[in-house]
Amino acid sequence: MNIQLNGRTISTEATSLSELLIEQQIDAACVATACNGDFVPKSQYASLQLQEGWQLEVLSPMQGG
Repeated sequence: MNIQLNGRTISTEATSLSELLIEQQIDAACVATACNGDFVPKSQYASLQLQEGWQLEVLSPMQGG
């Protein structure tokens, strides 16, 4: 399926958000994620089933001010 990840279209075999993060070599413990503009708690990464065309944002916290 094709989804948008951080503004770019990717093709993935992952069916859940946690599978996608593993596939993309992203450490789930170090990121915050939004799906179609809504925050996704880490407790829902495994149960969130991806769908064609979804827009995901995966952000790492940064220090500064």
